[in-house]
Amino acid sequence: MNNIAKTETETACKEPAKAHNYFWTIFNQKCPRCRSGNLFPDNNSYHLRNLFKMNERCPVCGQITEIEPGFYYGTSYVSYALTVAFSASTFVAWWVLIGLSTTDNRLFWWLGINATLMILLQPYFMRLSRTIWLSFFVKYNSRWQQENDTA
Repeated sequence: MNNIAKTETETACKEPAKAHNYFWTIFNQKCPRCRSGNLFPDNNSYHLRNLFKMNERCPVCGQITEIEPGFYYGTSYVSYALTVAFSASTFVAWWVLIGLSTTDNRLFWWLGINATLMILLQPYFMRLSRTIWLSFFVKYNSRWQQENDTA
């Protein structure tokens, strides 16, 4: 018999649930409830046609990803916090590693490099902010399989 590839749902139902770390779940854009299903059908953030396309439900646990209409408007606050934290950390790293001076253009080099990095990382930050926003409202449930069976 041919080896038939198992779907994500079949694998998750037969194998014991492996609880991933919260940060691993966020950075890999997984479902906050089961921590194993993909929130986005396309894992690559730089396929810009599919940037905002999300699964309607988690393919593993069935958690709804858009809880109510307009749910993701709040991600702008999360995205803002992410970009400010990123800029602050690159500024501190630049200051420690290269230094700042008023006599040359080091500050302007940092501004240019930081702006370029922000533009390049914006698709990832947008998806990351959606994942973080959803995790504020949907908590991890290690017993999601039992709850789905009883419902």
